[in-house]
Amino acid sequence: MTLLVQKFGGTSLGSIERIKAVAERIKSSKEKGDDLVVVVSAMGHQTDELTQLASKITLDPPRREMDMLLSTGEQVSISLLTMALNELGTPAVSLTGTQAGIITESAHGRARILEIRTNRIRDFLSQGKIIVIAGFQGTSLGMGGIAEITTLGRGGSDTSAVALAASLEAEKCEIYTDVPGVLTTDPRIVKDAKLMQSISCDEMLELASLGAAVLHPRAVEIARNFGVNLVVKSSWDNLDGTTLTSKKNHFLSKGGIEHRSPVDGLELVENQAVVALSNIPDRPGIAAELFESLSEGEVNVDLIIQATHQINSNDITFTVAENELKNAQIQCKKFIDTIGGDISYQKGLTKLSIYGAGIMGRPGITSSLFQTLFDSGINIRLIATSEVKVSCVIDAELGKKALRSVGEVFKLNDKQIALNPTIENNNEPEVRGIALDKDQIQISVKNVPDKPGTASMICSKLAEKNISLDTIVQSERKHLDSTKDISFTLKKDDRSQAKYALEELIANWKGSKLEEGESIARISAVGSGMPFTKGTAGKIFRAIANQKINIEMIATSEIRTTCIISEKYGEKALNEIHSCFGLGESQS
Repeated sequence: MTLLVQKFGGTSLGSIERIKAVAERIKSSKEKGDDLVVVVSAMGHQTDELTQLASKITLDPPRREMDMLLSTGEQVSISLLTMALNELGTPAVSLTGTQAGIITESAHGRARILEIRTNRIRDFLSQGKIIVIAGFQGTSLGMGGIAEITTLGRGGSDTSAVALAASLEAEKCEIYTDVPGVLTTDPRIVKDAKLMQSISCDEMLELASLGAAVLHPRAVEIARNFGVNLVVKSSWDNLDGTTLTSKKNHFLSKGGIEHRSPVDGLELVENQAVVALSNIPDRPGIAAELFESLSEGEVNVDLIIQATHQINSNDITFTVAENELKNAQIQCKKFIDTIGGDISYQKGLTKLSIYGAGIMGRPGITSSLFQTLFDSGINIRLIATSEVKVSCVIDAELGKKALRSVGEVFKLNDKQIALNPTIENNNEPEVRGIALDKDQIQISVKNVPDKPGTASMICSKLAEKNISLDTIVQSERKHLDSTKDISFTLKKDDRSQAKYALEELIANWKGSKLEEGESIARISAVGSGMPFTKGTAGKIFRAIANQKINIEMIATSEIRTTCIISEKYGEKALNEIHSCFGLGESQS
């Protein structure tokens, strides 16, 4: 028999009628001969309603008591769905997270899964029963070995389902939602958003971290790391949905299901050069003109960084392989001669990168990387970040030293370390999907010392508060006092804590100050084909320029290009970029 794990969200279980419909669907799967483990969320908006009840008593409820309260939502769902299945003549039994053997760390409200003890589940499966398990919850062995109810945080039922599929070695994990699968963008904003038949876990991790709410990043991490066959489909039809693919060859460090090191590997790419354009006009279309020119010159650009504007001018920095530098210089000189500004370049650089699932979701990883480079006396020229990769451009002569030091810190073996790796072109689309996130703010730390350790200290201070950064941009231009600026984005909810932590730090840096930008939208294009396609960045920037929208910041990684723009233009830019790459139903 085939073992399937199926997960149904709150909207699928929002009423008794819907619960009965889900029961019919589950019964149909069982009649096909499948063994089934079903994971459910709380009904409809029940979690929100329970949270509101708590707020009427206290504005600062103890996390333990919130876990006790919120875990009841899923218990209602599992009992009603199990009753519905038994009423249909389909033997089923319900289990809480604790009863299902889901063991977590002792962190109320945001616990990560350590292991799942599957003996009880397997016993019920051997009896031919469907097991209905409460998602979002587990148990920790707290003080003195006493069991405590814990919850997994936002998206916890997705995480529960994929973790169970990994632990049970299920054939497939099916996530049933109120949408037909993973779409090219948000259908509430772009009317012709198209269903994707498949998407890689790395691409999905990027989109999920950027605000695509169909799957939680933690669930995707587990699927990627354990090679879980994951499918997202609608609760209301029988269409195939979207399949998430994984290479299934990731090296897994020792530790719990979610406590393994997120760093899969380390790579060093040599013979890199940096081209820096400074004091160029700050107006819509500048970035588009530059990178269209580079594309016409057959220049393959890697990392792109645009810092926050200064007065009426801006700086754009990018990297190329040294053998492409001459062509890049020719195109940039033509560009500068036309619009004004300055150009500089530097050879003899190397790009050091760590990669793995959910790196940016764990604040301590990035700070550890920067701290290691600082301890080794290595200054960082450029920084590029994404959900699956963090890259630093450093002096080539220090590359091997950095490789050794970082490899030791993250306990990587020889198979996980690569020098000048080759990337296989599987003819994937240059852009798979577009994400828009309005839940971010932009903060700049002005006039910071231009010396090793500065970025490390900033990231470490924020990591202490469990604050994750996304876009991190270190300016190329220096102030008259030889200081620089570092800008980044983070979640709005983390604003107060971040400012408090950083104000404490910069008090030690004479002349440094914090500056919060205007309300922003973070718009990102994601696609595994980007590294093999010239001109992708130029097309993105042109689409934004066509709407006369100015770009505040640019940050890229291997499979992602992110632009920070004014919040009020976010939806307009999203529609334009989506159309530009022909991702809509009407354009296919």
